[in-house]
Amino acid sequence: MSKENFGAGSAVAADNHTVIIEFRVHDVDAEYERLKSFVDEWVKEPTTMPWGNRTVLFRDPDGNLVNLFTPMTEEAIKRFSGRR
Repeated sequence: MSKENFGAGSAVAADNHTVIIEFRVHDVDAEYERLKSFVDEWVKEPTTMPWGNRTVLFRDPDGNLVNLFTPMTEEAIKRFSGRR
């Protein structure tokens, strides 16, 4: 499938600066260690955010921001309970 199928100019590699793709993971620190040798640009190393999620942020090869997070505090865990 070629990019023309989506319309001219609709998909431009390394040109997206507005989307953050987020994935909830079991252990942010373990994923960081697992991905270290594959990721070229880390935006934020593992950090616990004020709202209770532990997160790591990197850019994929096309420049998209990817956020892996794990709810850590009781409030954050409650907020995500029941979600998959």
